Amino acid sequence: MRALTLLALAAALTAAEPRRIVSTAPSITEILFALGLGPRVVGVSRFCSYPPEVKDIPKVGAYARPNAEVILAARPDLIVLQRAAAPVPPALLESGARILEVHHTGLDSIFDSIRRIGEAAGAADRARRLIQDIRAQLDAIRARVKGRPARRVLFIAGRTPGTLQGLVAAGKGSYLDELIALAGGRNVLGDSVASYPRISLETVLALDPEVIVDMGDTPDPAAAAGHHRQSVIALW
Repeated sequence: MRALTLLALAAALTAAEPRRIVSTAPSITEILFALGLGPRVVGVSRFCSYPPEVKDIPKVGAYARPNAEVILAARPDLIVLQRAAAPVPPALLESGARILEVHHTGLDSIFDSIRRIGEAAGAADRARRLIQDIRAQLDAIRARVKGRPARRVLFIAGRTPGTLQGLVAAGKGSYLDELIALAGGRNVLGDSVASYPRISLETVLALDPEVIVDMGDTPDPAAAAGHHRQSVIALW
């Protein structure tokens, strides 16, 4: 009798797992795929470009302005939203789909998002393993750079493609700021008011960084190699 009860409970939990998931931000999409949930993703934001499989998945707007009509057309049973200033569209709240809001600032909030997404999607064990693996890698980096002199780093998170205009950099309070410190660097914008301030090329010259990490117009990490990498270096 007990065995039958456990089997019934397992079947109920499996049936309750969401089979159709919509993501509204690149960070959410990457978490879903890292958890092995890619085959269940039926909608992603227009900014999602990694992993390569997302190029064939319908686009549902951006995290700040999700397109409720397109999202509902995908018939999702789980919608993962990145918390924004705008409220969740009423149509999504009334759809009957489960809605999960996550908030990405520092590393701890990202780990919390991985955990919550894993629990909501029936992949809690995989989420725990992913968090442990990431933490282990970060610990290894900390150990490797311990005692080395800190280098002054500028991390470009966004800019107008093909130019050095519209620069957006990683500032205080961003997870990239934490990663710079963890890797043994010192963020030249570590005392900024905004987490991702907009800066000019003149500001870059005044900050005088020793290292510039530019992911400003790289939609796909694989594109950071070869010709694209050389063209970015040529810009600077």
